[in-house]
Amino acid sequence: MATWRYSAMTSGTEAVSGHNAVARFLDFGRGRNGGGGGGRRVIKADQLMLMRKWQLRPMKRSLSVKNVSSDRKQKVKDPLTQQEESPGSRPLLTPPDASSIASSIQYHAEFTPLFSPEKLELPKAFFATAQSVRDALIINWNATYDYYERLNAKQAYYLSMEFLQGRALLNAIGNLGLTGAYAEALRKFGHNLEKIAAQEPDAALGNGGLGRLASCFLDSLATLNYPAWGYGLRYKYGLFKQRITEDGQEEVAEDWLEMSNPWEIVRNDVRYPIKFYGKVLTDSDGKKHWIGGEDIIAVAYDVPIPGYETKTTINLRLWSTKAPSGDFDLSVFNSGKHTQAAEALYNAEKICYVLYPGDESLEGKTLRLKQQYTMCSASLQDIIARFERRTGTKVRWEEFPEKVAVQMNDTHPTLCIPELMRILIDVKCLSWKEAWNITQRKIKPYSVFTVMPFFRIVAYTNHTVLPEALEKWSLALMQKLLPRHVEIIEMIDEELIRTIVSEYGTADSNLLQTKLKQMRILENVELPAAFSDLLVKPKASPITVSTDVLSESEEEKEDEEEFKPANRKSKSVKKGIQGKKKKVPEPVPEPPKLVRMANLCVVGGHAVNGVAAIHSEIVKDEVFNDFFQLWPEKFQNKTNGVTPRRWIRFCNPDLSKIITSWTGSEDWVLNTEKLSELRKFADDEDLQAQWRASKRNNKLKVVSLIKEKTGYIVSPDSMFDIQVKRIHEYKRQLLNILGIVYRYKLMKEMSASERKKKFVPRVCIFGGKAFATYVQAKRIVKFITDVGATVNNDPDIGDLLKVIFVPDYNVSVAELLIPASELSQHISTAGMEASGTSNMKFAMNGCILIGTLDGANVEIRDQVGEDNFFLFGARADEIAGLRKERAEGKFVPDPRFEEVKEFVRSGVFGSSSYAEMLGSLEGNEGFGRADYFLVGKDFPSYIECQAKVDEAYKDQKRWTRMSIMNTGGSYNFSSDRTIHEYAQEIWNIKPVELP
Repeated sequence: MATWRYSAMTSGTEAVSGHNAVARFLDFGRGRNGGGGGGRRVIKADQLMLMRKWQLRPMKRSLSVKNVSSDRKQKVKDPLTQQEESPGSRPLLTPPDASSIASSIQYHAEFTPLFSPEKLELPKAFFATAQSVRDALIINWNATYDYYERLNAKQAYYLSMEFLQGRALLNAIGNLGLTGAYAEALRKFGHNLEKIAAQEPDAALGNGGLGRLASCFLDSLATLNYPAWGYGLRYKYGLFKQRITEDGQEEVAEDWLEMSNPWEIVRNDVRYPIKFYGKVLTDSDGKKHWIGGEDIIAVAYDVPIPGYETKTTINLRLWSTKAPSGDFDLSVFNSGKHTQAAEALYNAEKICYVLYPGDESLEGKTLRLKQQYTMCSASLQDIIARFERRTGTKVRWEEFPEKVAVQMNDTHPTLCIPELMRILIDVKCLSWKEAWNITQRKIKPYSVFTVMPFFRIVAYTNHTVLPEALEKWSLALMQKLLPRHVEIIEMIDEELIRTIVSEYGTADSNLLQTKLKQMRILENVELPAAFSDLLVKPKASPITVSTDVLSESEEEKEDEEEFKPANRKSKSVKKGIQGKKKKVPEPVPEPPKLVRMANLCVVGGHAVNGVAAIHSEIVKDEVFNDFFQLWPEKFQNKTNGVTPRRWIRFCNPDLSKIITSWTGSEDWVLNTEKLSELRKFADDEDLQAQWRASKRNNKLKVVSLIKEKTGYIVSPDSMFDIQVKRIHEYKRQLLNILGIVYRYKLMKEMSASERKKKFVPRVCIFGGKAFATYVQAKRIVKFITDVGATVNNDPDIGDLLKVIFVPDYNVSVAELLIPASELSQHISTAGMEASGTSNMKFAMNGCILIGTLDGANVEIRDQVGEDNFFLFGARADEIAGLRKERAEGKFVPDPRFEEVKEFVRSGVFGSSSYAEMLGSLEGNEGFGRADYFLVGKDFPSYIECQAKVDEAYKDQKRWTRMSIMNTGGSYNFSSDRTIHEYAQEIWNIKPVELP
């Protein structure tokens, strides 16, 4: 608890800036179980938070500030009751009303200023409002972790390179139940809450579904009262801010921290050393010492994450990097070598500059690996320090798995595994054997690995089946940057080899060789000495090599060949100097030695999960089949989910009111199964009328957004057809835009009356970022904008078709687009999308999906009903056969697909021929060719399905029914359900409600 008191005097008058602020716990009434079901809690705003009570009093010149939050033994005297209270007690206070909130806002405008004092204009008003909300969150926040500390409960730690949070203000006051009070308070200053909220920049801490999922999970963890932390990096410039020009996508640095972040608190006392490079020495006792190299510091920045209708407020801890001040070489600086003097500082700080820096260069790869290790090392040091503090003077490491659960969100945090072993052995002085002998109690032992310490601690979520996304790092780079970790990884790899040999024996050498090749952590690395004679190497066939010296040109040719891909066909060396045609074998390029991070995750984690039912089956049957055969108990499914608070309750207030009215309460916000009750009213005319009115209101907001962002004017009477995703070939924005081109071509071939009769007016909206170095994705962005420039200015077409690319798509844009959507495209090549989460958000908001049987589409279609989902395209189990058919030259493209490509080449969309983009759809083999993502194969099915969409939309009663059924069937895709499954089946943690 903390007590602040401020008062001042100005000629005897009362002013809003003079306050007596008392921070105290409020009574929360009855609690609730951690489960998603059950009856609804009736909790008022005064039960939700610890709030300063702002009292006007004559202002006088005195200032007293007292903070006792860190002294748990000290008793605090209640200024109102004059009774002593312990930090965990809960004195009653009146709920914060608009006047007290206004006083708090005014206080921050004057006494925690970031702007000049003259006026409370929009940016200043936002910061003062956010700081007012943060006061409440801090008190809940401190109370939450103080209680966890005293209870010594097991906690989950969610490590992710991304947290795509979006704006925090409306979410925070919504979770606290204070939206109305803050709106009224701001009106006292002449401000509108929505305009104030619009001043907040989106936190640039993520890019796509991976980061948005992580943020949804934090919201659910807090709402369900699970003891947990989030860990990530504090990126100064984010991924990038996207601009759309005549040349397509342009990337510029994000500026979200330019005016500071009102939600974060820097913890200058929470900092950890991080080391790179150096060397490993072994002392006489065999103890390893990692010395020398480059040393930096990771500093914690904390962001509060409030739960809904609970005072539980958990922490997102973000690491920023810096170098010690002593690393600034003052003498070099004064000699005029300014850049050289600050080189160490820059090298440390740039680690947290950009999310996913380009990795085409060695420097880019090194920076990415530094980022991953910084997050892992700082987070684990912090987790271990907390465990030791809570344990007391005698640390019992065998209890570590009973207090700590670490979840790796994809392969980026993989270095947690060797880093944990390094800390336990090198820093905490456990022997390798002691570290391995930490008991595993939960899962039936299935190998020597179950006794390793991280097997009870670390779990891995796989998010992709794309080979390029299953990270592999150069062994040479890792040896240079993290020499001690490579030693540990080699030892883990050796234990894995021992397990494989034990399981499969040596009788069938071909089987054993195959298993080792597929499963080892180290790829293209010789077997350890202990296993050097395990596999019989084939005898090399005798080759006659000319003793003649090769010419210089031939030597140069051989040097060039070393850098060619390994699958290139060998060529005979040309005739030697003496004219002999002896064949000299071309040197086979040595394949690169790699560390397979996904394999290390599977080996080092006690659980491996996919994120949708079909994805989890692919993980078991294809991606990690060898591991699944060895350790089937490890593999699980945890279908993704999204928070219904942000993605219905707060972003779509009109629809929320309708749902509450027709289901009888707001229980659905916490218990989404209540949404299913809408299905019985799907044909009710009153509900349908309300539903359509709500959708139109949301569409009007998007009309304004499109005009503001692009200058185009669109009609709210058109169907809003939306595809908003990271731009990637497998997500097939190219299929969408080629379908639009086909539609446009048909329109141009018709009379005006024919067009109007056949086609439903559509606004086709795209949004998403192409990675800066992903050339093909950037070509697709350029093509979309070129098509839009032509179609949108065609007087023959008018409002019948518009093509919009919304620049710089982010969470705040999504919060406008998704409630307004009527058709949403989730059209990835089957078997390539792990899950998707935007499909869930769209369905929750009554949008009808068109898509393939991929990712979570499969489960969504099952839940909402086949008649309420537009399905097309090849199935996942057909893809391999279709690619083989293409490679054999047996694929015959649909004539309509060929017509579309020729139409594009005709120049109707500008001078570009789009040769490289269209070339990827042609041919039967070759990199960047042969239509790997099956756009041409699925094109006829896609356009025929789109015709069915038009027919359905013409019947608005049928369409509205389908929309209601989508919302009613989306109940299972709440992140609350997903988090319960993680908590119960992987982390083994239980809800902890504050008293």
